[in-house]
Amino acid sequence: MALSGGCTCSIGPSILNADLSNLAAECQELMTAGSDYLHLDVMDGHFVPNLTFGHPVVKCLRPKVPGVFFEMHMMVSEPEKWIEGMADAGADMYTFHYEATENPKECIRKIREAGMKAGMGINPPTQVEVLLPFIELLDCVLVMTVNPGFGGQKFISDCMSKVEFLRNKYKTLDIGVDGGVGPNTIQQCADAGANMIVSGSAVVKSTNKKQCIYDMRSVVNSALKNRQQEL
Repeated sequence: MALSGGCTCSIGPSILNADLSNLAAECQELMTAGSDYLHLDVMDGHFVPNLTFGHPVVKCLRPKVPGVFFEMHMMVSEPEKWIEGMADAGADMYTFHYEATENPKECIRKIREAGMKAGMGINPPTQVEVLLPFIELLDCVLVMTVNPGFGGQKFISDCMSKVEFLRNKYKTLDIGVDGGVGPNTIQQCADAGANMIVSGSAVVKSTNKKQCIYDMRSVVNSALKNRQQEL
């Protein structure tokens, strides 16, 4: 997957609520259903109150889904510590949290030196302006629309003002949203200007994953097209 510079929609299902005992097959099914990339949630039990998996699992998964773009969502303290391991495991993009490091710029530098794309996320309480000094160094930003740590939470609509602020300021920025995103909330995300859609339970638990992905993509691309026409 190539990042689109904010121009087209990309759907990346979060595998947090997938059957982790059958992860390779679950990921293959999600890609067959039309996903553009996979969003892999790494949690350390410290930055967020939950544990998931680390780079050994990613390294095992990589050959099972060759060529698929892996975005690592690193909900971990001291994200610098895991950069080399994730790069070696075959990750394509390393998205860390602004709140998790004392030196975001240095973290971005290390991510790029390891050969990965760099993303930065912010939690719902964090002001969007903290991202501004780093935008030119990043490949994407991720606006959390739930408090990170667990899947299946309720979408926080107030976070859409952050997406809208970023989109109005940066027309070609890849802006992601993550948390409670699905068919019932996708219009809000699209109208605000998000183009990288992380959807967990809504896609993974859907009885028709392909239709779910298609419907959300249609909503976002329609909104993006309308924005481009207004320019």
